[in-house]
Amino acid sequence: MEIRKIVTATEELFSEAGRPASPPLRRVAVSAVCRNPCAGRYVEDLKVLIEGSEAVGRRIAALAAALMKPYGIESYGKGAIVGTNGEVEHAEAVLTTVFGNAMRDAAGGGKAWICHMAKRALPGSSIDIPLAHKDALTIRSHYDTMVVTVPDAPLADELAIICCFASRGRPNHRIGGHSVEAMIGKDGLR
Repeated sequence: MEIRKIVTATEELFSEAGRPASPPLRRVAVSAVCRNPCAGRYVEDLKVLIEGSEAVGRRIAALAAALMKPYGIESYGKGAIVGTNGEVEHAEAVLTTVFGNAMRDAAGGGKAWICHMAKRALPGSSIDIPLAHKDALTIRSHYDTMVVTVPDAPLADELAIICCFASRGRPNHRIGGHSVEAMIGKDGLR
């Protein structure tokens, strides 16, 4: 897939509700703005998007992993925004297992299903990328979100493909559920 540009966003949260976050929570999003080869027409077989997402995924996931240093990666999420001449199905096509496996490789593994969000929108629209623990989906402390915006994308015939990583769960987690300390990490759920 032809990439027009790559946009990165990094945030570090040092406190929440007046309490220190120790260690800080780092979230990173890397967005690749790509030409959508299926824009403006109906395409039955979306293989070009599914297969094309692998190289894009490897590139942006490697960059996201590098931006996570010196922190480790505990959570991940993915998303895509398709421009107005595309279909939401085009955004879904670039978020399949092919793209997810590139993210897992860059994160050093991951057993859990990767949460995602896809939508059609105008340039500059935001998308909330859901995050969850990479090895156990039921770890409530790691249910989180990163809001991502690319100011001039996607254009009508583009896709913005997004990889997000986070270093830890939410600060001040106190709603119970499974914990990282009790995680089994084998089936992707617990």
